[in-house]
Amino acid sequence: MQDMVVDPGAHNRAAWDKYVQEGNEWTRPVSTEDVERARMGDWSIVLIGREPVDRSWLPTDLTGKDVLCLASGGGQQGPILAAAGARVTVFDNSPRQLGQDQMVAARDGLELRTVLGDMRDLSAFGNAAFDVVFHPVSNVFVPDVAPVWRECFRVLRPGGTLLAGFLNPDVYLFDHEALDERGELVVVHKLPYSDVTQYSAEERATKFGADAPLEHSHTLADQIAAGFVLTGFAEAPHQSNASAPYMSHYFATLAVKPG
Repeated sequence: MQDMVVDPGAHNRAAWDKYVQEGNEWTRPVSTEDVERARMGDWSIVLIGREPVDRSWLPTDLTGKDVLCLASGGGQQGPILAAAGARVTVFDNSPRQLGQDQMVAARDGLELRTVLGDMRDLSAFGNAAFDVVFHPVSNVFVPDVAPVWRECFRVLRPGGTLLAGFLNPDVYLFDHEALDERGELVVVHKLPYSDVTQYSAEERATKFGADAPLEHSHTLADQIAAGFVLTGFAEAPHQSNASAPYMSHYFATLAVKPG
């Protein structure tokens, strides 16, 4: 059933560009008021779900810290961190998502760099270039997550931190239509799951829409970044999902590159 010609990166780039045009929740930039509050030290950003990330997971003082917002375009986290004093680079696969960050930076006078690319290839950056990598729920859009962690480890300085959010793979066990239409938890998929291998292009178009991003689940073994020291863990529900009463949908890890 696998599509032999589908390019997940190219497909998802177009999908997220379209999301920006449609005003998807994760493409809406922060306001000038949000930026001004961040300049005064009053700020929060989201790593999983809609709850602010624990501020203790980030440096107490961001001034002069080099932060990579990885697959984190949309004019949300990057501008806030820049307003809080960090030297921010936003790296994303979608030109329109990066355009949201560029718009906020120009509007509010922020110094912020944007780089277009695939999260599995950070060759645009040298070794030990960043103090923090902030990686919200996005590796669901690549079929293999190991290269993401290898690159994060390479670009982080010793003692640097990786904040990563990801989906609970169990979310993908269930039949999409039964869950959304009737609230029934009907197990139909074997894990790890992939839109590309589970459905043909025609089936995907019928179930999710032809332009929807391609998603892939990853095992928990793959999600725990090898080589890092895990120092924090959090989880959160997806309030609008019918399976929310039964499981956490989002996990987050705080990991440190050994010094």
